[in-house]
Amino acid sequence: MHAVHAIVNSGTITWTGRRVVAMAVKTIGFVGTGVMGRGMIRNLMKAGFTLQVFNRTKSKADDLIAEGAVWKASPAETAAGADAVITMVGYPEDVASVYFDNGIIDHAKPGACLIDMTTSSPQLAEKIDKAAAAKELYALDAPVSGGDVGAREGTLSIMIGGDPQIAERLMPVFQAMGRKIVYQGKAGSGQHTKMANQIAIASNMIGVAEALAYARRAGLDADKVMESIETGAAGSWSLSNLGRRMLKGDFAPGFYIKHLIKDERIALESSESLGLATPGLALSKKIYDELAANGEENSGTQAIYKKYL
Repeated sequence: MHAVHAIVNSGTITWTGRRVVAMAVKTIGFVGTGVMGRGMIRNLMKAGFTLQVFNRTKSKADDLIAEGAVWKASPAETAAGADAVITMVGYPEDVASVYFDNGIIDHAKPGACLIDMTTSSPQLAEKIDKAAAAKELYALDAPVSGGDVGAREGTLSIMIGGDPQIAERLMPVFQAMGRKIVYQGKAGSGQHTKMANQIAIASNMIGVAEALAYARRAGLDADKVMESIETGAAGSWSLSNLGRRMLKGDFAPGFYIKHLIKDERIALESSESLGLATPGLALSKKIYDELAANGEENSGTQAIYKKYL
């Protein structure tokens, strides 16, 4: 069952002094067909939505096109005619590029809903929200957690910032991609929530890698150790999923180290602006920076285990 919090059921959306009759979302523009985006696109198509897609490298969208997605030549073309536009790109500067600079905001049809699902800056989310409103568009920041597995299986945790009634309008879209869908508050709140998520992951990944390295150094069967500890107080998604990848020597990216470093940088900057010291986060970023400098930036975050081998 999909868990939805603080969403208001309404046949009419009221926002910034305008009343908009809720329209069914049928066509979705999707920018970003990478590790996460491709699974999300497939689940949206399975749910019956028409997808028009763009990616900087077209070959990474070829299989999706073969499955029924419609190729568009730019973010602007992807937005044109779509009822909703989803972005799942790499970095805040990529988000800014596709929304501004004669991009999505300038070419989306009036009343369209823009949903940035990239992990990005809360301040950028607020900027997009204001720019969208000026064009009679609606914007939500809705970053996700759950990695490539969650994207593929449609079990992502989705954290929504923006107007709650706009979020309600988009609920069928979110339900096609996620299992836990929680409205967090005003514009930027989804991104702040994702920062809290990444801060929790940062120190946890160190703990998972050190625990499994310790087990092996002590001459234990690490798989049996995993069986004992993953269901107790030490249990976590990272331990059960990424820990097993560590033990198999599988360092392929479900989530790239280079992207976690980006998230950690945003989280450190946001924490500093709030006057909050986060030493665990700072240590994690230091370790991942070292791994990236040694050529691991395109490995999965579980490659932190290599530090202890």
